[in-house]
Order: sequence, then structure tokens, then C-alpha cells
Amino acid sequence: MKKETLILFLLIFGLGKVGMAQKTDPDKKSDPDSSGVVSSVLLPTVAPLLLFDEEKVKEEKKEKKKNARKNIWFGIKTMRGYTRRSIRGQEYLEYFNYTDAERNPNPYIRDVYWYDPKEKAVRKEGFAKGLGYLLHGPYERLVNETVVESGMFYYGMKHKTWMVFDDRSVLQDKAHFSEGWPKESKVSYFNEASKSVEEIIPIQYGLEEGNYFHFYENQQIAVTGEYKYGEKVGLWTEYWDTKNTKAIRKREIQYQETPYTKNFRPYIRAEWDKEGNLVYRRD
Repeated sequence: MKKETLILFLLIFGLGKVGMAQKTDPDKKSDPDSSGVVSSVLLPTVAPLLLFDEEKVKEEKKEKKKNARKNIWFGIKTMRGYTRRSIRGQEYLEYFNYTDAERNPNPYIRDVYWYDPKEKAVRKEGFAKGLGYLLHGPYERLVNETVVESGMFYYGMKHKTWMVFDDRSVLQDKAHFSEGWPKESKVSYFNEASKSVEEIIPIQYGLEEGNYFHFYENQQIAVTGEYKYGEKVGLWTEYWDTKNTKAIRKREIQYQETPYTKNFRPYIRAEWDKEGNLVYRRD
């Protein structure tokens, strides 16, 4: 009798565990492709009206030297910071200014630099309010007390002239930016007078580098993607024209994750109809 009771108890206990496992199965997650409707800081959107404002450049040149002494850059009061680390006998230093002014980074710019006070590190991905501070003002990177990179930041984005040096302080490279955009970038417009943007191709050192955007004439995003060293990488997304009411994916094309990957052929990963219903997905 005791043996039968024990068996019954084990059966009930075992079935209970199975029931619990079914309720909390971690593999049963919502399908990210089940709907083409997505939440995006870019959609609905108004495209950048003017990427390279020459008048703003002229105004910046008039900035007083006394503001630099007060750590005021582009009209914003900043604080000074630095990071230090040693790797294989070499000392790496970064000197920079940062701001606690509340401002959302430009969603069109791929690399937004910020200071992580918890880890005491400068990062260029993953910024969110409350995590750290956007770099704003002059920046220098040193290796063994020799400056190897210098430039200026504007709310986390590279701005004005950036220079790279070797360990003997010989200039190796010089690049020009305007609020995160390489000055070489190609911009085409639907209308030159209104500056309604059709396409932005980021160019640096003669190669496509950064986030790519194509717009509908109503300035809603049509295509987004990323270039690295002149090659398309990662997931490129096409969107339906919803007249700036919502963001609905039309098609996703998967490209190589790293540039110059041999024997990789791009493929369509998924497609959705105008209502956001999934119509195709590659397993």
C-alpha cells in the first residue's frame, strides 16, 4: 500500500513539474518576424534638412578663447574627464570634455561617443539617458604620452577636423566631419530649394563608411543599411510608404557581417505585406 502511494505521489509530482515547464518554457518567445510593424526612432521622421551648414561653421570660428578656458564649447558648459589603462607595458590615455545637457543623439549617426562613468570608459555604442554623458568639446588620445589622435565632439558626434598621428607625432591622416557626418558624404535631394533629402551615402577616405539612408519624397525612411570599408554589411531593411503614419518593414536583405567575407551571397531574410503580415521567411 505504501509502495502504491509513493508511486502515485511521484506521478503527480512529475506531471506537475511538466506542467510548470510548459508554462515557463524559455524557448516559447514572441516571433520578431510575426509582424512587420516596428517601433523606430526614425519612423515617422523628418530627414535632415541641411547636413553641412556653412553658416554654422563660420559662427563656430568666432567662438571666444575665454569660453575654452571656462570649458564652454559650442555654447554648452562642459566638464573635463579622462580614462587611463595599461596594456602590455603601454599606457593609453584619453582626455575629453563631456556634457550633462539632456539631448538625444542624432538617430541617423552610427557612432555616438559617450563617457561611461561606471566603467570609466569612452564608448560609441549603446548610449541611453542615465547611463553616461555625451562627449562634447576637444578630445585627445595618447599612447605613452604621445598624442596619436585629436579632434572635436559635438553632442557625441565627431565634428570639424580630426587628425591621426604615429608614435613619432607624424601626421598620418586627416578627416573632416560635420556633426557626425564625414564631409565627403554624398547627399542627393528631391528638391534642391527645400533641401528635401532623397539619399545619404556616408563617405570616408573615399569609401562608403557608416549608416546609409534612402527616403521617400514625403521624407519617410525607405531603406536603411550600413557600410564598412565600402561594403554592405549586416541587415538592410526596406520599408513600405505609409505616409509617415507607422513603420512597416517591406523586406530585409542579409549581407555579410564583416566586409570582404569570401563566398557569401546576400539573401532575402524576410518579407511582409503592406499591413505588416509576414509573407516569406528564410529558415
